[in-house]
Amino acid sequence: MIDRASRVAGRITPWALGTTVFLLSMASTAGSMGVRSALPLPVLAAVAACCGVAAVFAGHRLWPLVAVGAVAYAWLVMWPAALVASYYAGTRLRRRRDLWLYVGGAVTLYALGGLISHRSEGYRALVAGTLVNALLMGGAMLGLPLVAGLWVRARRQVLDAMREQAGQLLREQVLRAGQARDQERARIAREMHDVVAHRVSLMVLHAGALEVNAPDTPTAEAAALIGRVGREALTNLREVLGVLRSPDPVRGPQPTLADLDRLLDQSRALGIVVNRHDEGEARPLPPTAERTAYRVVQEALTNVHRHAGDAETDVYVRYRPTELEVLVRNRPPTAANGDLPGSGWGLVGLRERVELVGGRLEAGPRDGGGFQVLAGIPVA
Repeated sequence: MIDRASRVAGRITPWALGTTVFLLSMASTAGSMGVRSALPLPVLAAVAACCGVAAVFAGHRLWPLVAVGAVAYAWLVMWPAALVASYYAGTRLRRRRDLWLYVGGAVTLYALGGLISHRSEGYRALVAGTLVNALLMGGAMLGLPLVAGLWVRARRQVLDAMREQAGQLLREQVLRAGQARDQERARIAREMHDVVAHRVSLMVLHAGALEVNAPDTPTAEAAALIGRVGREALTNLREVLGVLRSPDPVRGPQPTLADLDRLLDQSRALGIVVNRHDEGEARPLPPTAERTAYRVVQEALTNVHRHAGDAETDVYVRYRPTELEVLVRNRPPTAANGDLPGSGWGLVGLRERVELVGGRLEAGPRDGGGFQVLAGIPVA
């Protein structure tokens, strides 16, 4: 809105200035704001129009306005164009040589105009032909607008410098924040590697040893399953560490609904009855939606293992027209189960993940016992 208003003002201001110069020039030749001229009205209107047109384009070309203002003042004591030219000279002439050239030319012009007026007769000789009046008019039409233009230019330069300094400070702040973020990500990656990866590696090694020295087949199979799950956890952990260490990491393959049965088989191998129910017509979905659905089921099954033990669990995958609905519900456990330790942030993080893709998540106990997690993930 502000930029649009500035553009509109930028287009209107030159024409408003040109119109003002034209009207003031006509008023000066009529005698109400200057020296009355005996020339025909069309001639006066043409000169005033030339002054107005030159003022319109003074923001781009200064010297036509200077030339027109000089002729109009020396010939008719028509002062508006000369006054505007002095102001633009202060704002636009950056080289000292050009500025002094303009001042010298303007002083010469006012001296010439005063001489012409001095040799004239009547009111013009009285107004612009005396030395005092010539000096006063020169100061008013040369000195004051020139000083005003120089002040405006200096103020613009100060504001531009302040904006540049503020932009530089902002860029430095963003750079420092990015460096601090990268350092914190690297620190978190090191902590995760030192703590989590080390412990999971030990678990995999012990599972492998148990598989080799297992006294019976069920124990060997359970140890093999623990080893596979641990190695997958290490793989996932390496991907997470890669995300933390690099601002633009190359991600490995992400899980989709095609990997869901393998996830359910891992829970079944631990002795939990897991039933999968697909409803609706299966179809290709956006990778983000499938990955989110997989993570919902993964977190829900993790909570079943942690809090419900051997409770039978149902997993529903429902293909709706505009969303993919995932429901994981477990029945009450048949035996007492001590809760395994957890971070306490699983469902919180899961809710954030689902809401980031525009979905919804509901989680809570069921009537009659058990727990359920319901997620709706938009796919349209």
